[in-house]
Amino acid sequence: MAGQEGGAPQDDCLFCKIVAGQVPATIVRETETTVAFRDINPQAPTHILVIPKAHYRDAATLAAAAPQLAADVLAETQAVADDEKLESYRTVFNTGSGAGQTVWHAHAHVLGGRGLQWPPG
Repeated sequence: MAGQEGGAPQDDCLFCKIVAGQVPATIVRETETTVAFRDINPQAPTHILVIPKAHYRDAATLAAAAPQLAADVLAETQAVADDEKLESYRTVFNTGSGAGQTVWHAHAHVLGGRGLQWPPG
């Protein structure tokens, strides 16, 4: 788990490597501040991750340190849903290992294309 915060790329971070083009991903959208790509282990017909290009370990850290960047990520979830023609979808931020976070770079999951039960998990 990367300890450094403040947006600097982390050498051991998979998502930082995707942003840098060092690890391939199926990118569906990219803005000045975000990248959206298909999840390699999809949990729904549409499962796309939206990440900030800057490294923050989780959604809580991102929101506290860079609220405009957090807003950019959230806005991109809607853009992804529009591009994917999703009438309804779920946006999920897992924060911490107990919630299922496995990559320590803030990211939003956009899930859709099937019925999503409540409560999740």
